[in-house]
Amino acid sequence: MFQGKKILLGISGSIAAYKSILLVRLLIKSGAAVKVVMTPAAQDFVTPLTLSTLSRNPVLTELFTEGSWSNHVMLGRWADLMLIAPLSCNTLAKMAGGHCDNMLLATWLSATCPVVVAPAMDEDMWHHPSTRANLQKLESYGNLVVPAENGELASGLYGDGRMAEPETILQFLQDHFFLKKDLEGKQVLVTAGPTHEPLDPVRFIGNHSSGKMGVAIAEELAARGAMVKLVMGPGSVTTARPGITVQQVQTALEMYEACMAAFPKVDIAVMSAAVADYTPTTRATEKIKKTADTFTIELAKTRDILQSLGNQKHNGQVLVGFALETTNERDYALNKLKSKHADLIVLNSLNDEGAGFGHDTNKITIFEKDGNEIAYPRKPKQQVAKDIVDRIVNMLYA
Repeated sequence: MFQGKKILLGISGSIAAYKSILLVRLLIKSGAAVKVVMTPAAQDFVTPLTLSTLSRNPVLTELFTEGSWSNHVMLGRWADLMLIAPLSCNTLAKMAGGHCDNMLLATWLSATCPVVVAPAMDEDMWHHPSTRANLQKLESYGNLVVPAENGELASGLYGDGRMAEPETILQFLQDHFFLKKDLEGKQVLVTAGPTHEPLDPVRFIGNHSSGKMGVAIAEELAARGAMVKLVMGPGSVTTARPGITVQQVQTALEMYEACMAAFPKVDIAVMSAAVADYTPTTRATEKIKKTADTFTIELAKTRDILQSLGNQKHNGQVLVGFALETTNERDYALNKLKSKHADLIVLNSLNDEGAGFGHDTNKITIFEKDGNEIAYPRKPKQQVAKDIVDRIVNMLYA
């Protein structure tokens, strides 16, 4: 799996550091060369001797010791990938602030390779606003985050914040960095997020879509070698992954025009955005004041992007649509598959816990034009994106 790859493992002070022992063993068994750097606090949970024995390399722990001062630069240039697992809440905060008071942080700041982090902390710490903000900062720096899992925690509680298991982390690395580039040379169009239909200069009609699912799909496609055009509605979710060009839009009409312009040149189109079905027929030039007891808005249908693309699809193109439903989910999805001339419809239901808008997880069923129907359990959206792209690849090369 990782034959010949050079992996630099950073370990910070967390009880989950015990998992790093198995992580090193699995990496070595998979053919990787592994070097380890630890924070001083990490040594309270696992010994450098154990890790140096398993990795077959000395473990660096101190920044200011003879022979180690320049090693942070060399390590950051040696590695094909740097993995920090576990990433404690404290080390996360230091990374977000650009601190450099130990060997691991100095190495991270010097690294020229991709960086992946696997957080580990108690549930309340995981959900604290400062932790969420710090993770967003790391992602804005281009670092990838292995989703934390739900399970038994060191505090005795059961909840979010548990570090992903070593096998899951290795699968994440393979999926994001060492995948076969089976979409090399393919051009892809992806839509994501909501649209905002303005009522006046202040208000709009919109929905709760965050864009997380669409961005995850775009990143997975780019990881497989595709060149992706991401048409993104308003929101805070972004991506800095190479291979993705982002076009920001606001309204359903703007998204329609962007898709119609791009579609003739692409091999694959994934319409995951939550586009408004209706838009106000008029837009007030000034803020509407609260005067009357009731207020009526006249709405007009927006243009159906998926239908329009389906009508002009040419041989060889793969068109993917999404169906977010609350009732008669399967019937609506199958009707959409046929009526929109799509090749694949991804169904998710607001009735499923942890699915739909705003969540970091999703639960989907994929319907394909040849009759295949594949239901998946609830997963992090990054893994859902992998499942969707796997089906697209299978269809593309069928």
